[in-house]
Amino acid sequence: MTNQFFLGLPSEDAGAADAAIVRDLVDTLEAQRATCVGMAANMIGERKRIIAVVDDDGFILVMLNPHLIRWSDPYDTEEGCLSLDGMRPTSRYDRVTVGYEDELMRSCMVERSGRVAQAIQHEIDHCNGVII
Repeated sequence: MTNQFFLGLPSEDAGAADAAIVRDLVDTLEAQRATCVGMAANMIGERKRIIAVVDDDGFILVMLNPHLIRWSDPYDTEEGCLSLDGMRPTSRYDRVTVGYEDELMRSCMVERSGRVAQAIQHEIDHCNGVII
C-alpha cells in the first residue's frame, strides 16, 4: 500500500520526459488487471499527472494531465482502491468528457460513460491528491 500522506499530495504536470513512468504504470496495471481497472502514477510512487485505465474494449488508455471538461448524470457509489483498505462511499458522474495529452503530448479528448468514466474520475482524484 502506498503511503497515504504521499497519495494526498497533488501531482505535478507530466511531459514527454516521463515515458519511463508511463511504461511502468502500464506494466503495473497489466500485472494487477485481475483486480484493478485503473491506476495513477502516484500509486507507484511517482507524483506525475499520469493515469492508465482499462477501457471497455480491454485496451489500456493512458492519459497525461487529464482533466474533466464536461460531466453529467451524478450518482452515489462505493469504490475500492489498491492503495487503500476496504470500500468507501463517493459520488461520481455516469458520463464524462476528458481532456488530456497522449504519450506523444498531442492534445486529445474522449467521452466515456459507466465503469470507465468512474475509473477515470477515481484516477484523476488520485492526481489531485483526493483520497476517497
